[in-house]
Amino acid sequence: MAKTSPGEFVRQVRQETRKVSWPTRRETMITTVMVFILTAILSVFFLGVDWVLASIVQLLLSLGQ
Repeated sequence: MAKTSPGEFVRQVRQETRKVSWPTRRETMITTVMVFILTAILSVFFLGVDWVLASIVQLLLSLGQ
């Protein structure tokens, strides 16, 4: 495999970044808000699942006493 000079590498990187479709500020903000909302929903869901499983374990442990 041929080695590339640092100058050639930088030129190739700049050429490739021109091809990237960068999101707009609005798209970035909407995506960020969606991530926070979904994180909150999933946190509440897993809190509920954890509570249910902890209750089941406590019930099973109390039966063994």
